Amino acid sequence: MKIRSIVGAAALSLLLTACGSTQSATTDAGAASPAESADTVLKVGASPVPHGEILAYVKDNLAPAAGLKLEIVEFTDYVQPNIQLSEGQLAANFFQHKPYLDDFNASKGTELSFVTPVHLEPLGLYSKKATDLAALPSGATVAVPNDATNLGRALKLLADNGTITLKEGAGTAATERDVTGNPKNLQFKPLEAAQLPRSLDDVDAAVINGNYAIEAGLKPATEALVLEKTEGNPYVNGLVVAKGHEKDASIVTLGKLLQDQKVKDFIAQKYQGSVIAAG
Repeated sequence: MKIRSIVGAAALSLLLTACGSTQSATTDAGAASPAESADTVLKVGASPVPHGEILAYVKDNLAPAAGLKLEIVEFTDYVQPNIQLSEGQLAANFFQHKPYLDDFNASKGTELSFVTPVHLEPLGLYSKKATDLAALPSGATVAVPNDATNLGRALKLLADNGTITLKEGAGTAATERDVTGNPKNLQFKPLEAAQLPRSLDDVDAAVINGNYAIEAGLKPATEALVLEKTEGNPYVNGLVVAKGHEKDASIVTLGKLLQDQKVKDFIAQKYQGSVIAAG
């Protein structure tokens, strides 16, 4: 997949060396000493919006005082950031929620750990043809994410709003086969999550992940026909590392910075309810 930040071979080698030394430099207290953190460089993979923007805020405003240097590598899909983290090309990534990570680990055999919750991007239903949920016509085509956890999440959103009924206990693993009631005879069109905003011209509605909605210029807080509830929501996005590096000094530092009140204020001011800080 396309990576927006391309690093030269020599620079990549240097950075990977830095990341490797960073990951082994962990104190018993889990915090970096000034000497350790002075030369720390963390290469972090992220979706451009809002994850890359949040990391950029941390990089420019909080990281220097903490002795942390960040390199942000942007990805436009949900697979490569985990593959590259597992292969050691990244020190961490920031783009996913824990249910997606758990499913990825189970299906790909990776050992990645969710370490720091940061924010929630409510999933929403969008349409260029209907102004509200009731206006969706019979037989309407609804595009949904095709990855297992976000598909179940999309179907639950529709079920929570009375559009379909799901088999009892289907939960986050729900698929089209678990739809037991569909009075509008909706036709589901699974697509890669990144393609969903572009599908709006071709379908009656689409359930779109918050990051891709914002990146496409949509405003979840005001433009979604229905929006996921935030209370008790398990889909909080956070910082992820390879298993065994959860307490690395640099990772602990970055995790604390991502949960800083200044970051929460930045999220609230910039995204106006379309992204919600955790905690």
